[in-house]
Amino acid sequence: QSMDSALHYIHNDSDLSTNSSFSPEEERKSKVQDVVPQALLDQYLSMTDPSRAQTVDTEIAKHCAYSLPGVALTLGRQNWHCLKDTYETLASDMQWKVRRTLAFSIHELAVILGDQLTAGDLVPVFNGFLKDLDEVRIGVLKHLHDFLKLLHVDKRREYLYQLQEFLVTDNSRNWRFRAELAEQLILLLDLYSARDIYDYLRPIAFSLCADKVSSVRWISYKLVSEMVKKLYMASTPTFVVDLMNELVEKFCRCHKWSGRQTFVFICQTVIEDDCLPMDQFA
Repeated sequence: QSMDSALHYIHNDSDLSTNSSFSPEEERKSKVQDVVPQALLDQYLSMTDPSRAQTVDTEIAKHCAYSLPGVALTLGRQNWHCLKDTYETLASDMQWKVRRTLAFSIHELAVILGDQLTAGDLVPVFNGFLKDLDEVRIGVLKHLHDFLKLLHVDKRREYLYQLQEFLVTDNSRNWRFRAELAEQLILLLDLYSARDIYDYLRPIAFSLCADKVSSVRWISYKLVSEMVKKLYMASTPTFVVDLMNELVEKFCRCHKWSGRQTFVFICQTVIEDDCLPMDQFA
């Protein structure tokens, strides 16, 4: 009862401060909900105010970003309009730690909001994070499969062209980035057709198999073996035949011993994971 009276009092309060281009009345209506006390939500939304960072806590925007999925879950997708502006403000924050925090949780927010709101409000932010610093991109990369599986097939296919960009990092010594890419590609095999796997994911997998760091190569052998299994089970047999021929040509007949060694390790993984019938393997 006391909450209801507090809500009634706050909803009728015409003195709520705002710094938006909307009129005070429109701004107030766009932020009003009846799930939690409005004063509490207003206090949370004010955490993105730059003056708060100077007077209260320099990390306050990061705390705001960290809590946002929980606030969104509490309010429900029907009240996303209360948080949308704040989310966009945080996504363009000057501090990379704030953007990084959002990048690590964008897949969770997508589950909360559903496919329509995700496509309209989260995909543009996601695309921005893909071009950000490595510290931000890694948050998107670690949950790439979790996010892409929530998108419609057509929207999901658009990202095939961008996966190659993950091979390029700010620091070439950042091998964990490439290792994470290989892990995610294994999961992504379930989301794409045999042709898409052969056309787009195969070149990336072959590149990772020749990586300078052994940890990246070991995950990549698993990736190639899973690719062989997936293409073998596809309705078009030519993909798996072409893939195996390329493995022989690129690695088995490589003039470097490391390439030939890679071929042996891929064969080992294919047998261990039972990716092909033995006659086909032979």
